[in-house]
Amino acid sequence: MIPDQDLLERFEKGLDTCSLESSKIPAALIGYGEISAIFQIGDDPTVVYKRMPLFSDTAKARQYAVMYCDYCDLLTRAGLKLPQSKTAFVTLPGRPVVLYIAQQKFPSHCVANKMLQTCDEQKAKWLIEQIVREMMKCWQYNKSCLPELELALDGQISNWVVMEEQDKSLLYFIDTSTPFIRRDGVEQLDPELLLQSAPAFLRWLLRMFFVDDVMKRYYDPRQVLIDLVANLYKEQHAELVPMAVKTINDIIGPDILPLKIADVEKYYREDKFIWTLFLALRRMDRWLTTTIFRKRYEFILPGKIKR
Repeated sequence: MIPDQDLLERFEKGLDTCSLESSKIPAALIGYGEISAIFQIGDDPTVVYKRMPLFSDTAKARQYAVMYCDYCDLLTRAGLKLPQSKTAFVTLPGRPVVLYIAQQKFPSHCVANKMLQTCDEQKAKWLIEQIVREMMKCWQYNKSCLPELELALDGQISNWVVMEEQDKSLLYFIDTSTPFIRRDGVEQLDPELLLQSAPAFLRWLLRMFFVDDVMKRYYDPRQVLIDLVANLYKEQHAELVPMAVKTINDIIGPDILPLKIADVEKYYREDKFIWTLFLALRRMDRWLTTTIFRKRYEFILPGKIKR
């Protein structure tokens, strides 16, 4: 997989982040992350591009790309299946360096949260079981590598894809763009990068109270599992939560405390409040940046999200 460098440069140059339909090169917006937007650009239906405008210079972007490749390699060693991917950089005068991750595109109906819309509870139970068993590969790998190395992942249900290959159902983990790696207990990802998408006037507060806690929770298997179940509320499948809690408790070993529905509900309420507020503040920041300060806003924000 080789990213089309010329296409990416023309796309970035003509991209209107506040009005995508006004951009010079048409693109289909596939999804959003906290620090990225995901596009299908051009005529190739087999590739999606994750756009990450986070870097002040090319050296920092390259450093992140090396960490990203290392993360993908380590997850593969742990036994997870990942999509094919490559990185590319776009540098334009007066703008941040943008890292693009070109990633193998899967059919949308194979993404796990889309599957929930049409499957019955038995199939949903199977899906939860498979996702948990894949995540446990990461945690088991950590046990063999600690304290020198520790991996983490964002296991929410929309980050998994089920593909039928050679009469077998194979699970792919697709959210690899944020490399969670600790070496000798030290987080390798610079948390300041995650703050680039936050309003400048809030970064000190997020840095003081939230960033460390958010980063740490990805290394806590119980918190990752609670997040997976809580995501069912966001996907409008609250009726599956009791089944998911019981299914997970039947799988996990004694090293992880059993999940409780009350813990999931509390987590979801807090998470929903934080991200709803954060998105509202980002929209205000976009308005201030573009309307008051007459500057370009680099990030692409989602519309109204049903949670």
